[in-house]
Amino acid sequence: MKKLVTSCLSILLSFALLAGCGQSATTQGGSAPDAGSGDAGGKKRFAIIFKNTGNPYGEKQMEGFQKAITELGGEAILKAPDQPTAEAQIQMIEELISQKVDAIAVVANDPDALQPVLKKAMNAGIKVLSLDSAVNTQSRMVHINQADPERIGRVEIQAISEMIGGQGEIAVLSATSQATNQNLWIDWMKKELEDPKYKDIKLVKVAYGDDLRDKSVSETEALLKTYPNLKGIIAPTTVGIAAAGKVLTDKGLKGKVQLTGLGLPSEMAEYIESGVCQWMYLWNPVDVGYLAGYAADALVKGTITGKPGEKFTAGTLGEKEITPDGDGSQVMLGDPFKFDSSNIAEWKEVY
Repeated sequence: MKKLVTSCLSILLSFALLAGCGQSATTQGGSAPDAGSGDAGGKKRFAIIFKNTGNPYGEKQMEGFQKAITELGGEAILKAPDQPTAEAQIQMIEELISQKVDAIAVVANDPDALQPVLKKAMNAGIKVLSLDSAVNTQSRMVHINQADPERIGRVEIQAISEMIGGQGEIAVLSATSQATNQNLWIDWMKKELEDPKYKDIKLVKVAYGDDLRDKSVSETEALLKTYPNLKGIIAPTTVGIAAAGKVLTDKGLKGKVQLTGLGLPSEMAEYIESGVCQWMYLWNPVDVGYLAGYAADALVKGTITGKPGEKFTAGTLGEKEITPDGDGSQVMLGDPFKFDSSNIAEWKEVY
């Protein structure tokens, strides 16, 4: 009977994810029955912790992770706290350690704060990896990266420069100030701006919307008020770029303030079609989660240990190789993809 109930819950959860609802399987406050505490029927248990609930990008990553684990015959545990804080993620990791899960994949709210608890997990025999937003190399066995951070940072500056004609004030609307992926991309943006060809472009502000829609809206409005001559905004966060698109639309600033960044096609289609955002970039977040699921399985099976040079098969994504990442290692999904008026109608139906 218990297995039947667990199976029914898994089916219901799959439909909920495919419907793109704003809830994760388990939140910090506890809601759905704990997927890790029941009878797993001998299945290996793989947990993923995203930054916070209510984030469409995160929901798609968890959907991909669950798809991979289901293909592999395991049990996926999906978690996300109400707020994007390290403290909330630490509590969830402690719970997963006590449940003796086989692997934990985390999208970090802070690169260093999770280190003690993730080391505790690894010492308990749990395989640990990060994806999207990395933890430091001491806190993981491998990291799943969406695309080359240098290419992401440089292409964002190249895009906004083209949009504003190579001159004017620009700003960045980021997620949280501790987000490792965002900060790395911004560092590369600043390096790209050092090229003399950008001498007439000035980065006036890096604002943080904490990947919360209301705060991202407020930060966009503050940028426009503080810098009345602002010509462009780069938002390397799906929540931020959609919020900025709404503000620019509501204020009738199409063509006056340019917008680019990283966004979900389904959320940004109206702004691309209207011309508020000429084009933007992203990768498939479902694939990021899917790759993390296969990497977690390979770690649990011992196919890989996380060392550079090792290879594993990642389902429909094919063979992937682990590469160096400072004193750690990573697996790269691929290059960022450009979405514009020529292809957004097709892609907005995909994710």
